[in-house]
Amino acid sequence: MGRTHEDRPDDGPGSRRHETADERLDRNWNDLLQELRVMQTGVQLLAGFLVTLPFQSGFAELDDHQRRLYLAVLVLASLTTLMMLVPIAVHRRLFGEGVKQWLVATAHPMSQVVLGAVALLIVGVATLVFDVVVGRTAGWVAGGVLLGVALLLLVVLPSVVARASGRRRGASGATP
Repeated sequence: MGRTHEDRPDDGPGSRRHETADERLDRNWNDLLQELRVMQTGVQLLAGFLVTLPFQSGFAELDDHQRRLYLAVLVLASLTTLMMLVPIAVHRRLFGEGVKQWLVATAHPMSQVVLGAVALLIVGVATLVFDVVVGRTAGWVAGGVLLGVALLLLVVLPSVVARASGRRRGASGATP
């Protein structure tokens, strides 16, 4: 006979999820993969856009600063794409070896690094486009504003939400 929700060892008092440790690891791994899939689409589109730019007739008109910025953003797009592949490559190498807990624990900080790289990529692309279309000052202003917005949305807001949800969890006795 299968185990019931009542006798699963990972159900703490007040837990709303009735799952074993293995089920939680599977869910967390699947969540990480889904988040990477979402980011991957955007990064691939930006990288594809960047790769085509040198083949456009107007590319020759870029000044040295714009070319350096372009190359920096292109390298960042390439590195970000490669970083997104790391959890999958490690999973493929370690598949079936019973190390999913380690894999999930390792992929979590890696996904945070990728998220930061995606944010920098967005800032870099916008800085380049504003620089080319409007001017150098507008490029730096747009990049600075977007960097500030990215920090607010991707660092500050999640920290505030985590603190607020931690207070509610602590008060209710529920576990994640």
